[in-house]
Amino acid sequence: MSITITVFPGKDKANLRENFQSITFISGESVSIVGPTGSGKTAFINDIELLAQGDTVTGRTVMINGQYPSDEYRHNPAVKPIVMINQNTKCFTDLTVEEFILTHARARKKESPKITGLTIEMANLFTGEKISREMRVTSLSGGQTRALMIADAITVGAAPIILLDEVENAGIFKHKVIEVIKNTDKIIIFVTHDPVIALLTDKRIVMKNGAVKKVINQSKKELWAARALIDLDQKMGVIREELRRGSVISEEILGIVGLEAGVVTSAEVV
Repeated sequence: MSITITVFPGKDKANLRENFQSITFISGESVSIVGPTGSGKTAFINDIELLAQGDTVTGRTVMINGQYPSDEYRHNPAVKPIVMINQNTKCFTDLTVEEFILTHARARKKESPKITGLTIEMANLFTGEKISREMRVTSLSGGQTRALMIADAITVGAAPIILLDEVENAGIFKHKVIEVIKNTDKIIIFVTHDPVIALLTDKRIVMKNGAVKKVINQSKKELWAARALIDLDQKMGVIREELRRGSVISEEILGIVGLEAGVVTSAEVV
C-alpha cells in the first residue's frame, strides 16, 4: 500500500509559526527526529499519530495522500494507517503473549492461525531474552516488551506508517529492528538520541524549542560515518550481552571483540 504523509507547520513554544512550508514522507522512507530533551520530538510524532487537524497543542495539520483524513480514518483502529510504539509502553491486563496478540488481531480484523507464531518469531529476532506464547505480558522485561510491541506493529498492525519513540532505550537489537523494518516498504519515523539510528535514516528532522528547525537528507559522508559507528556499536553490544551473562570483562574479552583496553592496565585498577 503506497502512502504519503504531509505535515504542515504549527507553532513553537514561543507561539511563533514554524519556518517550513510542508514536510512530506513517502512509502519506503526512514526518518529520524532528533534534538535536545524537551525540544518537541515526541510532540511531532504525536501529531502524526493523531492525524492532527489543528486540534493539538502545536496546531499542526497532517494530510494522508494529499487529503484531510475522515474521523473514521483518525479514530477507528481497524482502518487507521498508523501504529505507534512510545517510551511508556505498558500493558495493564494480565494477558499471555498469545492472548495479547490475538486480542490486537481481532481489533484490527486481521485474525490468522499463523499470526501468533509469526509475531513471536519476529520479536525474538529483536531481543536476546526469548519470548514464548504462555509468558505473561506483565512479566516481560523492558526489552522483551518493546521487541513484542514492534513485532506486533509490523505483523498484526500491518500499518504502512510506524512511529517508534526511542527504541534504543529498551536494550533491543536496534540494528535488526532497522534491517527488518526498512525491508517492509513502510514509512518509518524514529524519535531518537542514538547517532547510529539517526545516520542510517533517509531523512533527519532537527527539533528545537518545539519547532522543526532543519531537515537534513542522508549523504554519502554520513553513510560512511554510520558504518563506522555500527561496527563500534555492535562490539559494544557483545560486551553488553557478556555483562548480562555474568562475565568478567577483561582485556582478553575486549581484544576478542576488537576493542582496545586503553592505556590503563589491569595492574593500575584498584
